[in-house]
Amino acid sequence: MFTSLTKKSDKKLDKISKIYLGISAFCIVFAAIYEYLSHEVYSAFMIFAFLIPFLGGTVVFFIIKRFFTSTMPGESLVRLYNCGIATLTVGSIFQGVLEIYGTTNSLVNVYLLVGAMLIISAVVIYTRADLKKHSTASSIELEAKEQIIILP
Repeated sequence: MFTSLTKKSDKKLDKISKIYLGISAFCIVFAAIYEYLSHEVYSAFMIFAFLIPFLGGTVVFFIIKRFFTSTMPGESLVRLYNCGIATLTVGSIFQGVLEIYGTTNSLVNVYLLVGAMLIISAVVIYTRADLKKHSTASSIELEAKEQIIILP
């Protein structure tokens, strides 16, 4: 049963990584077309917007799958993290659009703030759950060792 749960989690993390890879590809194509149609005016925010879902999504979930197999993130935690990545990506594209048009808007900073808060919240919750799980496992192992020592 544990093996099937691990395989399901691996498939789920693979699916999430592939979706983020597709979103990254979409951002690249979108930026190329948008900048072509804007008479080849460029914006770094638009060009590098694909890095947010690639590094924040594909790479992160691959690392979780590869190295943190003992604690898989829950569905609500993944959704919270996804919202943070989506907010940062949309904010970067929006900032790029504004730069291409030659204007500014102070509300663009809200995307950065909200996206960062969502991601930090997800990471803190995941880390606390991971630490709690390991501390519980350590105390159970310690109790088992104490019982072994006490027994004749």
